[in-house]
Amino acid sequence: MDLDESRVHAARSQDLAGELAKAKAAAAEVNGRHEFVLAADTVVIDDGSILGKPEDEKEALQMLRRLRGRSHQVVTAIAVRHIASGRTLLEACLTDVPMRMYSEGELERYVQSGSPLDKAGAYGIQDASFAPVDAAAFSGCYANVMGLPLCHLTRALRAFGWEPLQAVPAACARETGYDCPVYSSILRGDV
Repeated sequence: MDLDESRVHAARSQDLAGELAKAKAAAAEVNGRHEFVLAADTVVIDDGSILGKPEDEKEALQMLRRLRGRSHQVVTAIAVRHIASGRTLLEACLTDVPMRMYSEGELERYVQSGSPLDKAGAYGIQDASFAPVDAAAFSGCYANVMGLPLCHLTRALRAFGWEPLQAVPAACARETGYDCPVYSSILRGDV
């Protein structure tokens, strides 16, 4: 799939993930064996500005210093396209992410590891050696911040009549080690 993401725009920062996910789903090459296309995109937003993947270590340091000790938002959008009908369903998840007050030494070691260079916002919530998020203050969808909110995906697939083979919240908790407080309201469609 060839998609120039720089050509995709949205009126609001919160909507960019959705526009990118829809563009990816539309651009996906499909052969006759597939019934659905799943595409997703995640953006990190701080004070209305989108923080993409850092270009280098210097930019990663700047982003992480900017986020340290503050909250920002992560938005992941999922586009599910039904091939036969051409119908695309979009789900989006927004999570407030409180960052901890990591030290300058912790920050520098993390950036030197190279891990932040391929992540929007220059961090991965799952990076246990750095643990950038204030876990005690975090109360949203952990899987969203990792890049694929599974309960939102479940909700989208249910709209097409598909039911998961196992309990998604339990599987998510098992894989992430996070006891999600919001999964039931997501699956009910409240958020």
